[in-house]
Order: sequence, then C-alpha cells, then structure tokens
Amino acid sequence: MEPWVYVLAIVGGFVAGFINTLAGNGSAITLTIMMEFMGVPPTVANCSNRLGVIGQTSVSSFVFAREGKIIWKKDWKIFLFIFLGAMPGLYLAITIGNEWFRNIYGVMMIIMLGVILVNPKRWINPQEGKNPPSYVLIPLYLVLGFYGGFLQMGMGVIFLAVVVLVAGYDIIRANATKTLAVFLYTVVALAIFSYQGLVDWKAGGLIAIGQILGGLVCSKFAATHPKAGVVAHRLLVAIVIFAIAKVFIF
Repeated sequence: MEPWVYVLAIVGGFVAGFINTLAGNGSAITLTIMMEFMGVPPTVANCSNRLGVIGQTSVSSFVFAREGKIIWKKDWKIFLFIFLGAMPGLYLAITIGNEWFRNIYGVMMIIMLGVILVNPKRWINPQEGKNPPSYVLIPLYLVLGFYGGFLQMGMGVIFLAVVVLVAGYDIIRANATKTLAVFLYTVVALAIFSYQGLVDWKAGGLIAIGQILGGLVCSKFAATHPKAGVVAHRLLVAIVIFAIAKVFIF
C-alpha cells in the first residue's frame, strides 16, 4: 500500500470512532476505505471492520462507565438480548454475502431520517420515566442484535432509535449503553471471523488505531459536555443524510 493509504486509514478510523460513539454509522467510512482504497473484499472487510469496533467500544465503554453513564441494574437486559440476537447474525455474515442489503439499508436510513426529524426534543430531553413492557423490548433487542451481528453498518442509528424513543433513555445514556452492547457481541464476532480466516489484520488494525483514538476523544466529550445531547442529535441527522446520499446518489 502507498504511504498515504496508511494515513487515510488511521484518519478515517478516527472520524469513524468519533461518529460511532456519539451517533452511529461510522462503519460506512471504514468499510469504504478498506474496500475502495485498501483492496479488501467486501465480506472480509465486513469481518475485519469488527477489529476497529472492538478497540473503539472498549475505550468508550470504560470512559462511559467511569462517568456513571452505564447503569448495570437497568441495562443488563439490553446487553443480554442483543448478544443473543447477534449470534445468528454472525452466522449469516460468514455464510452469505451482504451486498444485496444495500438498497434495503438505504430505505431503512430514509425511515430513520423521518424518525429523527419528527419532534427532535424527544432525542435531546431525558425520557427515563418510560417503562415499556418486556414483551415489547425483548424482541426489539433481539432484532437489533441480529442486525449488528450480521452487518454492523447502521447499527448505532437503529439502536438509538429503539433505546431513545421506545425504552426512554436520553441520547447520551443510549450511546453509552450501545458501546458496551456492541463490544460484548463483537468480541465473539471477531473470534469467529478470525477462526474462519476472514480477518485482514493489517487493514483492520490500521483502522482500529484511529477508531480507538476517536472513541476515546468522543466518549470524554459525550460524558462531560452539557450540550453533548444536542450535538449528538445534529450529528445523527447529518450521518443519516450522508448514508442516504451514498446509497442512492453517489
């Protein structure tokens, strides 16, 4: 690889780590870099991308937990059922390609944009008083886990929509919970993908360096800045618009 590709991978990883921690969909950046500039095949790129996700979510989870943004007594159901849902998704990721998902993913992002823009105060103001029944939340968490295990790209956006609007978390608490939930199933994902020989450690490692730094910087900002919720919502809108444009225009 040319020297500039190394720089691009680390810088792109940093941006993706920052975006993933505060909103989501940073995998759109890392997957593009791996496939278009580093020559990694799509399925291998999807699997290798989990290396950076582990690095980013591990440091972000540590910072969020230290700042009291993860409440184990309340969040354990999210961690458990997303993990369980991710297992069949991981199996699907290594048995079939995921290129066919492109248009469906684009449609999902259009729906998400409408959800995000309607009554934005729901995203910024805490709604911790909500207490939806388990028969509503558990299937949603299982589906979220399945999607994250299979594709990962866009997982953060969909996770926030469910946990903020349905479960009633404020957006920063939701982001904190998201990082640890993703970390837990991604550890298993990387082990499985590595065993199957589907991880490009060089490409994934370069991306991971940037993602760790991006996740560290962003989690400190999100956990302590009073306007972090507003920034997270605006970034989420921008990311979803970009995702839609990338699928249907670029």
